[in-house]
Amino acid sequence: MAIEMHPIGVIHTPFKLLKGMPIQPRGAEGVKGEIEIFEPFRAGLRDLDGFSHVQLLYLFHESRGFKMEVVPFMDTEVRGLFATRAPRRPNPIGLSTVRLMNVHETGFDVQDIDILDGTPLLDIKPYVPAFDEAQQVSTGWLESVAHTVKRRRSDGRFTD
Repeated sequence: MAIEMHPIGVIHTPFKLLKGMPIQPRGAEGVKGEIEIFEPFRAGLRDLDGFSHVQLLYLFHESRGFKMEVVPFMDTEVRGLFATRAPRRPNPIGLSTVRLMNVHETGFDVQDIDILDGTPLLDIKPYVPAFDEAQQVSTGWLESVAHTVKRRRSDGRFTD
């Protein structure tokens, strides 16, 4: 089965290099970005301005290859890839929930963005707590380190 996807836009951020950038939106509080939507998809922005947050699905376009076991940014132990948010994946798709600041004719402005500049945007979904917020959550091995995410930065371990 062949799967074909095409970007609907491009993500613009201050992060020009993978090394040193935040590894999650919580580590990018206050960082501003602009989402440029390609012309054929701009009508889909209608009514988006009523939401405070959106989820961006994007391609880790600088990711090359993958391993099924990795040492993630938040740890020093080897973990199964699917128990991490490491960017090198069989299908290099990223997900970030960001704050929506304003919608304009060619796209929208966001804040708290942790994405590399020039990243191809695959889809946008409104964040709806009643749909997206899970109850009785466990975070596995991340339980003891998740509180440190604000100060964690990419150290280059997933770059070529």
